[in-house]
Amino acid sequence: MDSYFKGKRILVTGGCQGIGRGAVVELWRLGANVVTVSNNADNLEKLKEEYPSIEVAFLDLRDWEKTRAAIDSLGVFDGLINNAGIAIIESFLDCTPDSFDEIMSVNVRAILNVSQVVAKKMVEKGIKGSIVNISSQASKAALKDHVAYCASKGAVDSMTRVMALELGPYGIRVNTINPTVIMTEMGRKVWSEPVKSKGALSKIPLGRFGEVNEVVNAIIFLLSDSASMISGVALPVDGGYLIT
Repeated sequence: MDSYFKGKRILVTGGCQGIGRGAVVELWRLGANVVTVSNNADNLEKLKEEYPSIEVAFLDLRDWEKTRAAIDSLGVFDGLINNAGIAIIESFLDCTPDSFDEIMSVNVRAILNVSQVVAKKMVEKGIKGSIVNISSQASKAALKDHVAYCASKGAVDSMTRVMALELGPYGIRVNTINPTVIMTEMGRKVWSEPVKSKGALSKIPLGRFGEVNEVVNAIIFLLSDSASMISGVALPVDGGYLIT
């Protein structure tokens, strides 16, 4: 696997913090030519300062036309990680149209948009590439006060299956990763209180939340030719949460 990524061009959305940043840095370490886009200018600058050879671009994925133009301008890619996503915590009865539309715009619509541009160039160039969409255990389990988020991740899983079906004849594989709570910087802040974490941890047979590198390892596997016969799957990285 280590040699597979050398010289490969990989695009990562939302790649300057959390799981996305972990994937970007690991791909860089494996010799890939990594490009990442984000709407967080400060974090992009920090990433660029630390890793000058990583190409970064400021982009608001909610803007359909600007996103298409920007992704098109970045050239041809061998792989894509659709990592960018947001969560708005609202109950079913309180969820607003604006919240629902905002989550769908970033978590679903942007994946469609970015993937169309990248995949069309893969097809044109005959690249047998790989696309990994970051979903969540929330696509398969009901989470209180996450109605729009759960809906968006369910849509990601469904869209991924269709992408795998239609892109498969071109040799392009498409899969999702479905993590549980992951101990990113934000995750540690949100889930550090035992009162809050107790309920979620009780549903995880391994008895702990996940670490960023554990999700990144799964992403790298699905992106690489080690997973050459795997397409259309949703891979939980959840310590067994979904079996309980």
